[in-house]
Amino acid sequence: MTSRPIVGVPACLKEIDELPFHAVGDKYLRAVAEAAEAIPLVIPAFGDEYDIPELLSRLDGLLFTGSPSNVHPSLYGHDATPEHEPHDAARDATTLPLIRAALDAGVPLFAICRGHQELNVALGGTLTPAVHSLPGRSDHRRPKDSDLDIQYGSHQKARLTPGGHLSSLLQSEEIMINSLHRQAIQDLAPRLEVEATAEDGTIEAVWVKDAKDFALGVQWHPEYKALENANSASLFKAFGDRARARAARNAGASELRRQVS
Repeated sequence: MTSRPIVGVPACLKEIDELPFHAVGDKYLRAVAEAAEAIPLVIPAFGDEYDIPELLSRLDGLLFTGSPSNVHPSLYGHDATPEHEPHDAARDATTLPLIRAALDAGVPLFAICRGHQELNVALGGTLTPAVHSLPGRSDHRRPKDSDLDIQYGSHQKARLTPGGHLSSLLQSEEIMINSLHRQAIQDLAPRLEVEATAEDGTIEAVWVKDAKDFALGVQWHPEYKALENANSASLFKAFGDRARARAARNAGASELRRQVS
């Protein structure tokens, strides 16, 4: 059995008691550890302080998480308004270059909620700040209930693109999802293809057309109690399997270099 792959999880920069903290939600880390069977490694939001190729050489996959913050609209050519807030410039400066470099390097990536939106912006797409305010669209915001099982319960239908990566993986053309968001994809990035839509037409999942490996973005939250939902478990397993495959290839290459030297 191969050792567990290492999955990088970029953090948000938060202020607690007037001090900066780099934070990732527990549910994302647990999903990586338990459902993807990988080792989650939190990546601080240090932006351009990283040597990204060096960082990626140490990782077998990347998970881009959801967050209360939004991608800054200036990064996709829109003017900032209160609807676009709150922001996290440090996270933007870390995740967007990481996404582009990971795709170039063939590092498996899985992008959730804010991460799904980051994937679209990183590749040239745009976002709308309040999808519920658009004509014909539903309210996709989190239900106002203190019970997390109600907040994160699967209460929306998503239609999967026939013959797409997602429908092939889940063996279905319609699933129930727990999509909780205010912002959404407006203009789809040229390198992305739609993998799922909500009943109101909102894009709920995308795949990178020219991806060298696993490259999925979903607007919903499969990380919540991932092992208790068959579809969520399947997504994380598929991602974990690709990270394991990359780890095995890298280990084989290292061993070959050792033998040659």
